[in-house]
Amino acid sequence: MMNDRPFVSVVIPVRNEEEFIARCLQAVVDQDYPHDSMEILVVDGGSEDRSREIVTEFSSKYPMVRLLDNPLLSAPAGLNLGIREARGDVIVRVDGHCLLEPDYVSLCVRCLRETGADNVGGLIRAVGRSYVEQVIALAINSFFGSGGSKFHYASEEQYADTVYLGAFPRHVFDRVGLFNERLMRNQDYELNYRIRAAGGKIFLSPAIRSSYYGRSTLGELWQQYFQYGFWKPEVLHMHPRSVRPRHLVAPLFVFGLLVTGLLGLVHRGFLNLFLLVISGYLLASLLSSLLIARREGWRYFPLLPVAFGVMHFGWGLGFLLGLVRTGISALRPAR
Repeated sequence: MMNDRPFVSVVIPVRNEEEFIARCLQAVVDQDYPHDSMEILVVDGGSEDRSREIVTEFSSKYPMVRLLDNPLLSAPAGLNLGIREARGDVIVRVDGHCLLEPDYVSLCVRCLRETGADNVGGLIRAVGRSYVEQVIALAINSFFGSGGSKFHYASEEQYADTVYLGAFPRHVFDRVGLFNERLMRNQDYELNYRIRAAGGKIFLSPAIRSSYYGRSTLGELWQQYFQYGFWKPEVLHMHPRSVRPRHLVAPLFVFGLLVTGLLGLVHRGFLNLFLLVISGYLLASLLSSLLIARREGWRYFPLLPVAFGVMHFGWGLGFLLGLVRTGISALRPAR
């Protein structure tokens, strides 16, 4: 049974985060959890900006902050390095692009203690500063944009298949292993699947709050969701039973458009089917944008359908190309 005040290690993998890291660290330092029961490990993957300098300034002011080097550069490698170096009985995973509410750590510890779960976390609440960032945030927070993942919209505490970020009892990693360093994306979902496959539980609490600052441009959003899609087939190849219908909607949609569009060049029937599918998608996108703009502000309406398209087509195309890559890798003879 977990005690009321276990030692907590907050692990933050970063690379070139000078714009956000000071605010991120300040939010962690300002937690209402006792400082003598917490450490903050910032694992830097070769930053070329002022990130390391900023972290060093924090560590000189707050001894609880430590800077670690991640020679492998990737986020999962940084997380694993931080976990190995951590002294805590609880590991709290944090991104350099997010700001925690002051009671975040204490609520995570309380939920772990009360539920006996192997991972607890809250919702992803995307926010933005510029107009484009605000549109992107609204799209990410919406049901239509997210595809139905519970950590985007849940209003009640519940068990789920994954959560945003996460807080873990240290012993979980001894039982199921660390983050998979083969995965540049989707490593959180893959770890949570292994936890559930081993009989563990993932607990989602909307009371565990943080703010996530997403991508600044539509091009960056495309790259992000393309990578999400690209690495998902690798996870499904490792764990076929982890697939959910929401994972396949965008890839099937994009595949259907590609097939009917190409066949439509030689047969009018396929062209009509292509137009029917794309028209249905545009109608759903416009309706979702209309509902969001009615609630949040009409100025967001013109760009919301574009943001939805970037997310869905980026994920779908990335998934299809990732599927080809995974298939080729599976057929390649082992050396």
